[in-house]
Amino acid sequence: MFTNKCEQTIWPGILSNAGVAPLDITGFSLERGESKTISAPSSWGGRLWGRTQCTEDSAGQFSCVTGDCGSGKEECAGGNAAPPATLAEFTLDGSGGMDFYDVSLVDGYNLPMLVVPQGGSGANCSATGCRVDVNGLCPSALKVTSSEGDMVACKSACEAFGDPEYCCSGAFGTPDACKPSSYSMMFKGACPSAYSYAYDDRTSTFTCSGAPDYVITFCPSPNTSQKSSAIADSGGVEEQAAGMDNSMVYDGALDVSGGVHPMGSSHVFSSDAIVGAMAIIATMYVITQS
Repeated sequence: MFTNKCEQTIWPGILSNAGVAPLDITGFSLERGESKTISAPSSWGGRLWGRTQCTEDSAGQFSCVTGDCGSGKEECAGGNAAPPATLAEFTLDGSGGMDFYDVSLVDGYNLPMLVVPQGGSGANCSATGCRVDVNGLCPSALKVTSSEGDMVACKSACEAFGDPEYCCSGAFGTPDACKPSSYSMMFKGACPSAYSYAYDDRTSTFTCSGAPDYVITFCPSPNTSQKSSAIADSGGVEEQAAGMDNSMVYDGALDVSGGVHPMGSSHVFSSDAIVGAMAIIATMYVITQS
């Protein structure tokens, strides 16, 4: 279930992994308080994100200030999120029958996002995400502003500078060689459970058994101070989720097997084929496995 608690309309984007058929709907608008349902096969895998400040020009070209997928339309149609963008990534029924999921700032940040499992079990089956408005903390070298001069997103150091040590590429393409930078540590300090760089697996990979549902919320409250960055336990988050405005719901399995992170991250997991069906509701995006 997707929940949009942001003040503005959000345009969720959906990208299937390589070799996985795209959903019938790959992008849509999600106004505050709106709900939508979208069907999808249970074997689908991919990533989800929110686009902001989207408009259509006089020629019918659709574009977004952040998270744009480059399709020229509201539907992303196979287009990936242009960084910086906060991502939610899933592998359901993966190794050992476990779900693997994370919220990633490896491609930078554009919106607060929270993922909450509902009904699963396991020591690491808990909420994850980034509640904080990182744009307010973003170093000047990473800031992205709109044409009006408003702060709209925060780049990763990889995107901003392109250096291998920030991108975990080339000679830095292994966990031993690629270490956190001062920039990634800024993201980690604000959002301790989210991926801050490619090999941030230890504190940022979450797993559940028992085929839980997942609630994905844009702009969870509070989201304006670093104190709010500590992710509450799933019980507290679920209480919060109950009052959320905008969501999307997936009924069925969500599998992001075979995904490759565009910035060179290694934190996308492989999984087996999954049986079930999916449905998406927009305003609290719940992913329900059957």
